[in-house]
Amino acid sequence: MTVPLLEVRRLSVEYRRRRTVSVAVDDVSFEIPAGQTVGVVGESGSGKTTVTRAVLGLAPVRSGEILLHGESVIGLDRAGRRGLYRDVQLVFQDPYSSLNPSLPVGRMLAEPLAAYGEKDKALLRKRVREMLDRVRLPDGTEDRYPKELSGGQRQRVAIARALMLSPRLVILDEPLSALDLSAQAQILNLLRELQVSAGLSYLFISHDLEVVRYLCDRVVVLYQGRVMESGPAGLLARESAHPYTHLLHQASPVPDPRSQRRRHATPAVVAPHQPTLHQPTLHQPTLHQPTPGQAHEDRCGFAPRCPFAVSRCWTERPALRPAYDGGEAACHRFPEWRAEIPDLETERTGTQWT
Repeated sequence: MTVPLLEVRRLSVEYRRRRTVSVAVDDVSFEIPAGQTVGVVGESGSGKTTVTRAVLGLAPVRSGEILLHGESVIGLDRAGRRGLYRDVQLVFQDPYSSLNPSLPVGRMLAEPLAAYGEKDKALLRKRVREMLDRVRLPDGTEDRYPKELSGGQRQRVAIARALMLSPRLVILDEPLSALDLSAQAQILNLLRELQVSAGLSYLFISHDLEVVRYLCDRVVVLYQGRVMESGPAGLLARESAHPYTHLLHQASPVPDPRSQRRRHATPAVVAPHQPTLHQPTLHQPTLHQPTPGQAHEDRCGFAPRCPFAVSRCWTERPALRPAYDGGEAACHRFPEWRAEIPDLETERTGTQWT
């Protein structure tokens, strides 16, 4: 049996501030086989970045396991973490703030190798030029500063720096959000090419399901630190099993103006009844969105925003259960809720990244 490159098993992360305890990630599980990409999707505050911090040993893990090559990475000492960072690298959201503005590109790319003991300057220069060529940056880029590059070029530099140590897993934390659509397409195609040529695995963090569908093999949908749905990217895009996933789909822009107008003309979710008819008197929803990390254990975290919620949703936390081939959803009312949306689209027009 092949061991996945990365396994996250029932991970829970909590932050303490004096007497306040905030649960940022609650019972999250997924795995990344070698050479594949798993996307973690959700709104701001859903726990996506906390998952990445936990994998890198930078978040306080309350319970669960994180295994790389079958070995735990929780509680590593300094030497162990140094070894971890050879295998796992991170590409940040903003390519400008993640690059040192006072250093030329060549020195920034050489730093990881130098930090791990490489002293041959000629070899460093050769590796830098090879890497710049791999990410399709022109000759002379090694002598330029970040302020002299475009946003897309800076993100290519960030990707090149992450690959200098030849990692097996690259964590991409919202790597496209600071770029325009054209630059996004170029970076996505580059990531695909690098994955094939270098045998990389990706953990791709995003809020955009259309982007994730293009790049990822599987998708995990988080809300308030909990897994709402997970499954193969293509099936999850066509057959959302959780109302929250459907809501994220409706919020994603599409390139066809007519399809976009239809989405705006039709509410993202339509309830056939008044929500107050389904919810117990003691659990009326508030008008504000629940604070991340403070979801109740005895109900579905999405219930206050879900027009399909019934009494059971307010008194019992739904467990993940099979929803479609290879997919799971934490929803008491699947598949009934789908029948309550008039003219539900089963075929979606996705962004064509070319």
